[in-house]
Amino acid sequence: MSDLHPLEVTIETTIGGEHAEDFYRLYLDAFAPLRTKAAARQVLHRDEFMEDMEDPRVFKYVGWSSGRPIALATMTSHLETVPWISPEYFRVRYPEHAERGAIYYLGFTLVHPSSDTPRALDQMIAAGVRRLVEARAICAFDVCAYNDVGRQFTARVTQTLHRLADVTVARLDSQRYYGATFH
Repeated sequence: MSDLHPLEVTIETTIGGEHAEDFYRLYLDAFAPLRTKAAARQVLHRDEFMEDMEDPRVFKYVGWSSGRPIALATMTSHLETVPWISPEYFRVRYPEHAERGAIYYLGFTLVHPSSDTPRALDQMIAAGVRRLVEARAICAFDVCAYNDVGRQFTARVTQTLHRLADVTVARLDSQRYYGATFH
């Protein structure tokens, strides 16, 4: 992605039909490598992805360059739309935010592998941060170890968040996978 074509970010409530299929291909391009890099399933099945695209409670942040989509992120304050988390955990931990409907979850963020990933990621984060600052919200997200340690995703996101807002980022929980090899 060149500076001649800056990223334009739009916020969509629904994406259907041919556009949803295009986004699913983009999603697979970005997430397919995680199938063998993380113990937990990191890649949504097609029907799960399409459900997110069609659900108006899930905001779709779309990054466009030269008229084509190159980045996509999902975020929602309807925690029940995220099947891999416990909404109760967040509501008990952040009761005041829960009462105001100000707990958000970042479902996934992707930037097409052929683009200027750091710059596009920063622009996608900036678009989402506006809503979170206005709501004085909590925004939770999960990152597999491959992206967190190997690719420094959380460090990069935290650095960008600190540039954009007065924010505290803290680890909430972790899940570890073990293997017992019998001989």
